[in-house]
Amino acid sequence: MSFPLLTATAVLPALGAVATAAVPAARRTAAKWLALLVSLATLALAVTVLVRFDPGGARYQLTESHAWIAAFGVRYELGVDGIAVALLALTALLIPFVILAGWHDADPLETGNKRWRPTQGFFALILAVEAMVIISFEATDVFLFYIFFEAMLIPMYFLIGGFGDSAHEHGDEAAATQRSYAAVKFLLYNLVGGLIMLAAVIGLYVVAGNFSLAEIAQARANGSLHMATNTERWLFLGFFFAFAVKAPLWPLHTWLPNAMGEATAPVAVLITAVVDKVGTFAMLRFCLQLFPEASKWATPVILVLAVISIIYGALLAVGQRDIKRLVAYASISHFGFIILGIFAMTSQGQSGATLYMVNHGISTAALMLVAGFLISRRGSRLIADYGGVQKVAPVLAGTFLIGGLATLSLPGLAPFVSEFLVLVGTFSRYPAIGIIATFGIVLAALYTLVLYQRTMTGPVKPEVATMPDLRPRELLVVAPLIVLLIFLGVYPKPVTDIVNPSVKQTLSDVHKKDPKPSVEAAK
Repeated sequence: MSFPLLTATAVLPALGAVATAAVPAARRTAAKWLALLVSLATLALAVTVLVRFDPGGARYQLTESHAWIAAFGVRYELGVDGIAVALLALTALLIPFVILAGWHDADPLETGNKRWRPTQGFFALILAVEAMVIISFEATDVFLFYIFFEAMLIPMYFLIGGFGDSAHEHGDEAAATQRSYAAVKFLLYNLVGGLIMLAAVIGLYVVAGNFSLAEIAQARANGSLHMATNTERWLFLGFFFAFAVKAPLWPLHTWLPNAMGEATAPVAVLITAVVDKVGTFAMLRFCLQLFPEASKWATPVILVLAVISIIYGALLAVGQRDIKRLVAYASISHFGFIILGIFAMTSQGQSGATLYMVNHGISTAALMLVAGFLISRRGSRLIADYGGVQKVAPVLAGTFLIGGLATLSLPGLAPFVSEFLVLVGTFSRYPAIGIIATFGIVLAALYTLVLYQRTMTGPVKPEVATMPDLRPRELLVVAPLIVLLIFLGVYPKPVTDIVNPSVKQTLSDVHKKDPKPSVEAAK
């Protein structure tokens, strides 16, 4: 039997979470180093998966399949395509930076009541989320995917509700109330979506007789499995609703600004750059592959919702006074672009959407983590409390600017390529939708540059006059992300070479081809 590489990639952070949680309370620093080392070892395994994956090979590679609950046709089946490999690598890459950035976020609070926070628990929960996200990207059994799709809500709930930095602006009791509200809202929204998906998962089993993604897709392709039109549409809606909550798509998005606003900056990165990607990934892997006709039937409505997300999220970002909530609404706009690219049903759109998932993860991590370093120095998330930071902390301001420019998709930085592909792919099939979505770029420039101007330029406010610049640990977090943004902005080929074959197979699943140019070339 060959080495179960995919299982090892998911099990290692899970075991690391248990080991980190078991470290004695008096040895908090040891727990931090253990979590960091485990995340780096997981990254090494993810790189091995990336190296061993052959873009020109079989659709699902490094596969593992074992009987699990035989009576119900449930198997432990893993396999990765190009899209899953790219997102698995992104997840494993970001977690060490999340841990380093949050190095002191779970230290005991020096407050009047000496409230204690379990440092070991904070880092163990991060590793637990990593394990569940990774196996969600790897699972090719629908029931197995569903279990971890839902299970990741538990550690995220405790990360949002148990740790946060809103005490800088309110009393401890008020801050705890806000964090609890955000955590419960996150949990309820995603639980409702998950319960609806569970009904659809059961319905799929009733129709197909098993949960194997490959077997169901093959049976549909060769005609041995036929779904009635209404049945397929209802099942599609059950899956899509859960993924749209996770993504999040308007109008199911309202939990995200609360969750990101009340969480620490590293946990906010974990939410939007890692966990939320499971929703958009699942649209490609499950919705389009299992329910191709229903996906085409729902496309017009989904495209409209995606465009609303783009414009609505950007408009609300323009009006924000809170730095972290501004990044949250910007992410809602960006997820609108990703979903737009998926359902444009073109190779450019879906390649751009997959590339956007990777690039958005890197750019949002860079911007949010630098924002977190800024907030920890001043003790406030309010934009109005800053001014002139670039004069006292130029490196911090410079990295903040690069993260912001990546967010607005400046040419030469990674998100530009993905956003361009999404818009080209959309315009070639739905020109009106593509034109409207383009206004999101204008609004992104507005909210990003206004944020930088109000916080970093102008007279130096007394409260920031002694603000220190980025420390070595913080530079170690931000610098690699900035390098990646520039490298993938200039040379995105390593990622597109991996994802393009999988995108073509996905388009084949829904029986779609790229539209021919409407204007003949000049003779």
